[in-house]
Amino acid sequence: MVILERSFQFSLRILDLYKDLIKDKEYVISKQLLRSGTSLGANIHEASAAFSRKDFIHKMSIASKEARETQYWIKLLEEGNLVNTDLTYYSKEIVNIVNITTAIVKTAQENLEQK
Repeated sequence: MVILERSFQFSLRILDLYKDLIKDKEYVISKQLLRSGTSLGANIHEASAAFSRKDFIHKMSIASKEARETQYWIKLLEEGNLVNTDLTYYSKEIVNIVNITTAIVKTAQENLEQK
């Protein structure tokens, strides 16, 4: 799955962003972003080893929710002007990840219903 590698790379970049945020003395949102931004990749990784279709859908749904939460924290950082870091990559990539995970969940649910 392409989303596996993509989410892993995004998580690595979130670690870098977290370090930058700490340097800018942004501690609260940085922690939230670290949790959700790395959790989405962990849940996608777990979904890849799901023991059933329902388990896969459940794990991917959690990943999708974590991606949306990550999107919220990034938007808050941007619009709140809390840091001097360029967040363009993060903003664009999280939209892509939200779209991909949402599509995966939707397709998996449709396939499950057809059986």
